[in-house]
Amino acid sequence: MASPPPTNTCPYCDGPMRVTTMRCDGCEVDVAAAFPMFRVGNLPTEHQRFIEMFVLAGGNLKTMAEQTGVSYPTVRNRLDKVIVALRDEIAKTHKVKGTILDAVDRGKMDADEAARIIKRV
Repeated sequence: MASPPPTNTCPYCDGPMRVTTMRCDGCEVDVAAAFPMFRVGNLPTEHQRFIEMFVLAGGNLKTMAEQTGVSYPTVRNRLDKVIVALRDEIAKTHKVKGTILDAVDRGKMDADEAARIIKRV
């Protein structure tokens, strides 16, 4: 029997799920801990699925609209909702005062450090 797709919401109470066990299929070792989730992993499952479809469509919203049979504005609206949710998730861990470019302009950060931060996001 196939496993159900992973979700970050409890199927019984709709509370948040978290990863607590990882397993190596090669040697069958289990590691139990409170593993941190990636930001995208903290988004609602439907947003995660949208991101998967977006990547598989090469980031092309017109292609996504054609593949899903919905209008381009509907797909664009959904992307905007995912963007807001992801920004909210990032804001939970990073208190931002201004932008990275503001920090570079003010001389508080050099361009190389700004590039490293942008690549991590």
